[in-house]
Amino acid sequence: MRSTHHRRATAACAAVVAAGALVLAGLPGSAAAQADPSPTTLSPAETASVDRTSPGVLKAMQRDLGLTSAQAKARLVNEAEAGADAGALRDALGRTFAGAWVGGATSATLTVATTDAADVPAIEARGAKARVVDHSVAQLDAAKARLDRAAKRTATRDAPVWYVDVRSNAVVVRAVHTSAAKDLVAAAGVGSSLVHVQRTKERPRPLYDLVGGEAYYMGGRCSIGFPVTKGTQQGFATAGHCGRAGTATSGYNQVAQGTFQASIFPGRDMAWVAVNSQWTATPYVKGQGGQRVGVGGSTQSPVGASICRSGSTTGWHCGTISQHNTSVTYPEGTISGVTRTTVCAEPGDSGGSFISGSQAQGVTSGGSGNCSSGGTTYHQPINPLLQQYGLTLKTTGGGGDPDPGEPGGTWAAGKVYAAGDTVTYGGSTYRCLQGHQAQPGWEPSSTPALWQQA
Repeated sequence: MRSTHHRRATAACAAVVAAGALVLAGLPGSAAAQADPSPTTLSPAETASVDRTSPGVLKAMQRDLGLTSAQAKARLVNEAEAGADAGALRDALGRTFAGAWVGGATSATLTVATTDAADVPAIEARGAKARVVDHSVAQLDAAKARLDRAAKRTATRDAPVWYVDVRSNAVVVRAVHTSAAKDLVAAAGVGSSLVHVQRTKERPRPLYDLVGGEAYYMGGRCSIGFPVTKGTQQGFATAGHCGRAGTATSGYNQVAQGTFQASIFPGRDMAWVAVNSQWTATPYVKGQGGQRVGVGGSTQSPVGASICRSGSTTGWHCGTISQHNTSVTYPEGTISGVTRTTVCAEPGDSGGSFISGSQAQGVTSGGSGNCSSGGTTYHQPINPLLQQYGLTLKTTGGGGDPDPGEPGGTWAAGKVYAAGDTVTYGGSTYRCLQGHQAQPGWEPSSTPALWQQA
């Protein structure tokens, strides 16, 4: 299995290097390519703009994940490949799909779970490792949704975290006191076979005050997550607990900056700020030592993938994605739909940027522990935030040239798509494989890592 993904990574890296060489040389490509009017098909690594990953991100991955430079680059290529394969298999398996995750130092192993042993050949045919389990992702998601509803009428301070864990094929409830977990499960009416209870000492809390990217002030201090636009209005996404609609902000230099336009917390942890004409949205995140990290898009990375966080309190730190679809109880209430990671954070890192390679993942919400002894941090995924407020992520570009034609259809740049969504484009129907915000250069016909013809 490892050798299959290694060959993929090698081929993808070669493709990325070749494409980069053409750009650096200022050449348009081969004569054959010039003669072909059809849009270029992007590999998963090219779609994820792996070749444009900031050196700061790569160095932080090496430090925090114990990788060499070559391993860090190979890991990003493998994770891009794995995301595309997992998306295709989710689409192919349908109701028997039970989750996917990557493993190994370079994420060379993709495991895909199913509830039907008859799916094993199809999974292995894509170079993935198959695991037959009892519960599908749909069943686990439904069980977690019942816990979410029960949490509105049940005290969860002593059972503060629950999530769908595809690796253990269960909904995990992490509790300071197991009795609190049992009360939540009983109130939800979820079968015991679907739930695992784990003891924990963690009591997550929002991480207020200092900046993740650039600092901004609103009585306290928080951080810019990702620059965005809404039509001609420029602004940035951040954590909802940092401010409420109407709250005024000033920038890192204490110059008047903007106003919170909308905010949700608890329930979710999302907000956006519209800035005045003195401020310009750029497709960058502030990295270690002030280096700029380019944001290429917002394709969501799979469980097990590498992820890095920018925070002014603790700088750049990396880890891996533990679980998506997590619920966590803070003193202010429960938020749902966040992603749980092994990246450390400390008070003051709130609102900052979570990024995998060059792909925006979310804004820092809260967590437990610290960057001395280690910790757990949660982020509000960026795509639901963009969709909630009709925002467009500021990016360095999708990695390809937009289709020059007018093929028509329902696909639209700027729209947020979730796995399973369908669109029409150029007379064909496509199904989304990985959640992302569409952008020029990521048309369905040219990005098989994101879209599959139905």
